[in-house]
Amino acid sequence: MTITTPTEAEPTTQNGTPVLKATKLVKTYGHVVGLDGVSLELYAGEVLAIIGDNGAGKSTLVKCLTGAEIPDEGTIELDGHPVHFRRPQDARELGIETVYQSLAVSPALDVAANLFLGRELRKPGILGSVFRVLDRKLMRERAAAELSTLGISTLQDVTVPVENLSGGQRQAVAVARAAAFGSKVVVLDEPTAALGVRESNQVLELITTLRSRGVPVILISHNMPHVFQVADRIHIQRLGKRAATITPKSHSMTDAVAIMTGASVG
Repeated sequence: MTITTPTEAEPTTQNGTPVLKATKLVKTYGHVVGLDGVSLELYAGEVLAIIGDNGAGKSTLVKCLTGAEIPDEGTIELDGHPVHFRRPQDARELGIETVYQSLAVSPALDVAANLFLGRELRKPGILGSVFRVLDRKLMRERAAAELSTLGISTLQDVTVPVENLSGGQRQAVAVARAAAFGSKVVVLDEPTAALGVRESNQVLELITTLRSRGVPVILISHNMPHVFQVADRIHIQRLGKRAATITPKSHSMTDAVAIMTGASVG
């Protein structure tokens, strides 16, 4: 078994500037080190999985990349330009959308309203500008078009309240919302957790659809078969550091677990 170091694992087949790049990120919480000089590169049209044991720094890394946390040291670049996120809205405004495990959907609202949650479209003219009347017809038309583009066939009726959907369908709504507005990067945090086999496969198909559209995806998951099914590269976190970056072609699941647990040194 050949294990590459983080430096050697830098992608050699990728061309151009990374869509998202983090360099030597450090984040501490008092005496607890969340990130210890972590670097990461994400290129257009790829799925980059982030794996690691609990406490390895996965969540902290993603929070720094999406504005939920501010790193103490290090830099973040988007399309080669330095960015400084102070809040999640800053990242969203630049095209980085995140789907958390909790989904953050509103059960009482329908599918279309959830897709445009926080970005509601209003009627043209005085109705929208003064009376702030929502253009529900237009939102439903655009929601249906987005679901069709993503190949989501299980959500034919965008007027159905989300509370009436299955877990997989709710996840599809959240992913579709991220895809609709995530012009640069889509981050998925444990998207198949608590889903059955069929619904998990639907979510994995969504991920491959996003990749085919050229949208880079960061996938955080504990499910190794899913990671190896859809990821182009795998960033392994261990004890707050990047232990290695591997690919499903160069390493097996056993190799990845060995690096992740420290049984093998990356």
